[in-house]
Amino acid sequence: MSERRERTNEPRSVWEGLVGPHVLVLNSGSSSIKYRLLDMGAGRRVAEGVVERIGEGTSALTHEIEGADEPYTRDEAYADHEAGLRAVLAAFAAAGPDLARIGLAAVGHRVVHGGDRYGDPVLIDDTVEKAIADLAPLAPLHNPVNLTCIKVARQAFPRLPHVAVFDTAFHQTLPAVAHTYAVPREWATELGVRRYGFHGISNAYVSRRAAELLGKPYDQVNTIVLHLGNGASATAVEGGRSVDTSMGLTPLEGLVMGTRSGDLDPALPAFLSRVKGMRIDEIDDALNARSGLLGLAGANDLREVWRLVDAGDSDAALALEVYCHRIRKYVGAYYAVLQAASGHVDAVVFTAGVGENDPRTRARALSGLERLGISVDAARNEIQVRTTRSEGRAPRGGGHVISPDGTEVAVLVIPTDEEFEIATESLAIVTPPP
Repeated sequence: MSERRERTNEPRSVWEGLVGPHVLVLNSGSSSIKYRLLDMGAGRRVAEGVVERIGEGTSALTHEIEGADEPYTRDEAYADHEAGLRAVLAAFAAAGPDLARIGLAAVGHRVVHGGDRYGDPVLIDDTVEKAIADLAPLAPLHNPVNLTCIKVARQAFPRLPHVAVFDTAFHQTLPAVAHTYAVPREWATELGVRRYGFHGISNAYVSRRAAELLGKPYDQVNTIVLHLGNGASATAVEGGRSVDTSMGLTPLEGLVMGTRSGDLDPALPAFLSRVKGMRIDEIDDALNARSGLLGLAGANDLREVWRLVDAGDSDAALALEVYCHRIRKYVGAYYAVLQAASGHVDAVVFTAGVGENDPRTRARALSGLERLGISVDAARNEIQVRTTRSEGRAPRGGGHVISPDGTEVAVLVIPTDEEFEIATESLAIVTPPP
């Protein structure tokens, strides 16, 4: 791990007159860059935005400032993530706030894969950059673009500390029994083949918020976190530590997702190669980009799947049942894992786009689990929770209980906030302890 950089060489004006420490968070995806500027002292969003469709010929930038009536927008072609991030910096320069004057304490970067090298956030230096590049084969769509944004940001803010927060880091607490695949040992020792897990930043935020909602110490609360978006995962969290998770070496394993298959027979690629003559790259593309809900129902957005179900589409109905059946199966499995580990399960937590906003899917996914003390109250389940973001504040108070009073296992809906979690972890790295 790199040594913490000193801030004593910074111009004094950068650190004077702050309402609170400000952190710029960069969250780059395969064809997008999400970003947020946070005032961590007030716990509020100052500005945020997104660059979409990078490298697709027509891109779009939306830059929103707290209190502004209209967002600042640009529709241009950004050929790569370097061009996209430079457009973000130009948006701050044109529409504000002025990043040179606001007093940035750090720039926090989401990095998808840290392998088994990084179990905590780390200050970025040239050695860390090289490690992120070396790990690119484990996340070929994400680590390279994460690294591009890091390089551009370090050039733009050379005196600021930059922090890498890894999506896999939360799962470095997985015990060997959970992260070990039953394959030849040299695959693990020579190639790093093991379960890594993803959505760790979201899991860290949501599981901690669940303990707050339950009014219990974080290290005494056991939760099953269901991060349900276009990508989806289930995680068993024991006392703040990930002890099992559904995604594996890559994000393909586990739950049925928007375009990813989730669990399947590992012999399927060999079968497709023999009987259909498919190449491994074709199979990989099909399982990641043309399977899941899209493969079963013809739509990867669950809102559209529900519309098709309501219209009587039998393929969509089956897709929804498969989707919910897989979630239910993982909830049962992780209930057993947590019971065996410490004898109790305190909560099942829904988060991310589907988990936060789709009450019908939440109810269906947990149906039939009453014998485990898990049930959903119909009226509470209809309450929506996305309110604080529209007011420009980090959703520290977000979330509510959707299970009936007195149930053994609480069922919670908690809005995730990866950017706030990244900012929190970044600030902890760069701020000296009192």
